[in-house]
Amino acid sequence: MTTELKLSVVDAINERHSVRKYQKGVEIPKKDLEEILELAAKAPSSWNLQHWRYVVITSQEMKEKILPIAYNQEQVVDSSAVVVILGDLEADKNAEDVYKPALEAGQIPQQVYDILLGQIKGAYANNPQFARDEAILNASLSAMQLMLAAKAKGYDTCPMGGFDRQKLIQALNIPPRYIPVMLISIGKAAAPARPTSRFPLEKLVVWESF
Repeated sequence: MTTELKLSVVDAINERHSVRKYQKGVEIPKKDLEEILELAAKAPSSWNLQHWRYVVITSQEMKEKILPIAYNQEQVVDSSAVVVILGDLEADKNAEDVYKPALEAGQIPQQVYDILLGQIKGAYANNPQFARDEAILNASLSAMQLMLAAKAKGYDTCPMGGFDRQKLIQALNIPPRYIPVMLISIGKAAAPARPTSRFPLEKLVVWESF
């Protein structure tokens, strides 16, 4: 049995908080996780290259293995699942898979197809910093969408940037093509998140130009 969406986008944004204390032993149905990930994967990305990959950890054994790598943040083992958000350093290799179906279906002409693939190839050629920036940027878009999707389905989350990336790569056998961007815990809150403040818009927004 899966959980239906419970909140609107506005409510999910307003009610989402980083939860660090979870109800132990709560199991999220696989179908719920898949639906959350499907929504996360609908995030926008540069050239639609979809730079994200997800490693989903639900077994207690694997969560215990990850705990010291995540500097013993208890939400890693208490939450129902931990999703490792990866960024694709070689997302340019996705270009044909993205655009070939559109070409074959007549949705784009050959000229546009060639231009797009040329742009992508040129941007990535001998430019590892660009590839890294794009991997982190676009995977982060998906990560935020994942957290909102989870909240809309009644689950709480917490993004974590504090972990040993090299040890995580080794523990999960992550191929060199991918870079760990963040961990996201998912589950049911055992205690309310600590209230946080937000700057007023006048401190954040510049209209037209500085």
